[in-house]
Amino acid sequence: MIRRTILAAFLAIMLTGCAEVLQVLESVSSAPLTEQEVADGLKEALITGAGNAAGVLSAEDGYYGNMALRILLPEEAQVVVDNIGRIPGGQRLVDDVVIRINRAAEDAAREAGPVFASAITGMTVNDAFGILRGNDNAATDYLRRTAGNELYILYKPKIEASTSKAIVGGVSTKESWERLTSTWNDFAVTTVGRLAGFNVVDTDLDHYLTMKALEGLFTKVEEEELKIRTDISARVTPLMRRVFGTLDNGQQAED
Repeated sequence: MIRRTILAAFLAIMLTGCAEVLQVLESVSSAPLTEQEVADGLKEALITGAGNAAGVLSAEDGYYGNMALRILLPEEAQVVVDNIGRIPGGQRLVDDVVIRINRAAEDAAREAGPVFASAITGMTVNDAFGILRGNDNAATDYLRRTAGNELYILYKPKIEASTSKAIVGGVSTKESWERLTSTWNDFAVTTVGRLAGFNVVDTDLDHYLTMKALEGLFTKVEEEELKIRTDISARVTPLMRRVFGTLDNGQQAED
């Protein structure tokens, strides 16, 4: 095997030049991965995937422009959406709130990458092997399981700060939401509203938005994980290529 590796390196020098020989050596290397290399490679993959996901979602329309991830009004407020035509200018209020809550999520996503990176440092060697040999979303599930609560605690204040910040026309997301719900609730307690069976809407917007924003973030992380597992070009470091290359080649790392 060593002789074949040396021969491959020699041929690489002759055929492609020294600039590409390291890539050839990397691809033909038969040295088994150590436990630490597997762990480090998985950490690199998680940081890369989470960073890419946060980058996509933090751009304008990262949430709002993606119909699968767009954050809509809370389920408790669906009655508002269904009956908003009863209130003059009601539909405009709903549309305004929807775009604002998505802008708030996009704003908070700018800080998600470092939060994920901090959570990933606690990964053990056993965790890494479990992820490497697990399902296509095993790394994402690991983050949900081990970092979900911490991410919520760290992420919610960013959401709260974002919803309190004036974004469009000097009005914050929270003010826009409160304007909408107060208008609806005033209607719901009228005789007409009570006869129609309408209830007031009392949703914690920051909690709801944090949960939906993290749900969208994990969805994007899962997409990035699948890319890394299946697309060689998504493995942007030599160690990631070696670690995930064992899956391509049906090899096993030393454990």
